Amino acid sequence: MKSSAEVDLSVGELAARFGLATHVLRHWEDVGLLDPARDGGGRRRYARDDVYRVAVILRSKAAGMSLDQILVLLDAESGDRHRVLEQHVADLDRRMQEMQRSREMTEHALRCRAHDIATCPRFRDHVEDLVTGATDGGALWSTPHW
Repeated sequence: MKSSAEVDLSVGELAARFGLATHVLRHWEDVGLLDPARDGGGRRRYARDDVYRVAVILRSKAAGMSLDQILVLLDAESGDRHRVLEQHVADLDRRMQEMQRSREMTEHALRCRAHDIATCPRFRDHVEDLVTGATDGGALWSTPHW
């Protein structure tokens, strides 16, 4: 008899546990992220470690990692792990800066007296570099301008 700590799930049961379509788990298997055991009939059977692995994949995807990055992260033999993680941290930092600029832009729009934000002179001043192609927008909204 199996202990209550063991898990023996079908692909459908595991997919349902995480709110995924079964084809997602099959795709993750195809790209090497999952390697479930097979029963006598060749059907996939997922154990406790597989459940945790799916949870790690989902959290990593939520953090913005690609499947290729996650594959390196989960590969105990990969020498690229630290490089991939350092690049991901740099990408997260860039995205956080973009989110901060987006927040500041939204706060400006909330407080601006112009009903059409595109007509606001201060707003226009801060997107002029994008309009002219001078920058990619990296310096937008570094300080409030309302």
